[in-house]
Amino acid sequence: MRPIQAKDPSAAAPSPVPRLTASSDNSPRPKRPQRPPDPAATRTAHARTTDARTAYGTKAPAGTGVPAAGAVDEDVAGTVGGALEQVLADRLARAGALDTLFAVELAGRVARFTREGGKRTRSQLLWWSMRACGGGDEPTVAATLRIGAALELLQTCALVHDDLMDGSALRRGRPTLHADLRNRYAGSAPSDRTARFGEASAVLAGDLALAWADDVVAETALDAASAGTVRRVWSDMRTEMVAGQFLDLQGQLTGSRSRPQALRAAHLKSALYSVQRPLALGAAMAGADGRTTRALCSAGRCVGMAFQLRDDLDDVFGDPHLTGKSCGDDIRNGKPTFLAALALARAEAAADRPAMTVLERALGDEDLTPAGLDEVRDILVRTGARQAVETKIARLSARGLRHFDGALPDSGAKSRLRGLLTAATASRATDGPPDGERPAPAGPPEAASAPEARR
Repeated sequence: MRPIQAKDPSAAAPSPVPRLTASSDNSPRPKRPQRPPDPAATRTAHARTTDARTAYGTKAPAGTGVPAAGAVDEDVAGTVGGALEQVLADRLARAGALDTLFAVELAGRVARFTREGGKRTRSQLLWWSMRACGGGDEPTVAATLRIGAALELLQTCALVHDDLMDGSALRRGRPTLHADLRNRYAGSAPSDRTARFGEASAVLAGDLALAWADDVVAETALDAASAGTVRRVWSDMRTEMVAGQFLDLQGQLTGSRSRPQALRAAHLKSALYSVQRPLALGAAMAGADGRTTRALCSAGRCVGMAFQLRDDLDDVFGDPHLTGKSCGDDIRNGKPTFLAALALARAEAAADRPAMTVLERALGDEDLTPAGLDEVRDILVRTGARQAVETKIARLSARGLRHFDGALPDSGAKSRLRGLLTAATASRATDGPPDGERPAPAGPPEAASAPEARR
């Protein structure tokens, strides 16, 4: 299939990026803690770049280090993982040249967190958007896999910082990075100092992941027509994430229960970054025309909002074995979610004082018990807030798919991308959606899981 093209010939090619030169004079290593470093992290720190034909996880054409587009199609997540391994091996080797302790304790944890990054759904959206828009030549494949790796590193930055700001204990069923570092140094100093160390180190870990992500984008060879668009989208996406996170934190602090503000924060913090921007990056990689790109962005905006609303529901009703997080963190942190704002508005409109009392007491209660969370669940159901959000998710998803269906000619790649968009809003609740609402049919096997939650 020929690319849908409208390339901007005025965009400039990326300028060379100076490489880091490390000093061989490492700083002295501290005596504490006495326990030896994690062997797995030590192996990670000394990893070296492997042969490209192996690292990409799929057979590359003879004489090149880039897998064929059709081979990537068979295992997008695995092939992006291979590209990511190359990036991480290079960064870890350079970190080790600076300082072994830094490489093992911090850089190694960033690499491990990124390697264990779930379904790679954002990079899959990027890939299938590129393919559905007609891309697939060798330079485009190579560049798209690297941008996919950068997205995974950006996700690491977002999640590590988000877990820290939320005080979360679990991520993907394991201790969060700041908790892991705190536990690693338990006994080396008073508990308040080790807790502070874990938190401060998590800030550095997120910053390091972001620096690595930006390095990958800056060093990726892009043709002149795509380079400007890709870098503008990347720049916008990073700023949108920060803006959305700030609105989220400000809403927590002030106890905001404004539905428009909740939707605005969700749009900036998660919807754009999780769905719309990966689609836009894929279209840019393929040189898609303006009409196609706008339609894909409209689809991504709607599906991205539906995804975030689903995440709000899953935080309260979700199965921790499927979400990888404990239930109720949004309630305990007093998050200004659309779900909470809607429930309060409905309780107030119905003059339901008991419901208002439960919600006002529970929102922001860090010590909320499981029984207290059950009370909140009952109120969310009784006020109709849960059902209303389910209905909004269904409508947003349907609207997004209408935009999507009219954007591209039918193809196998389009079908795969549609499956990913459909799966993004599927429920991960213990009891499924309420009666009368059922998720849309699941997509193909690779698209069967929704993106990791932004929080």
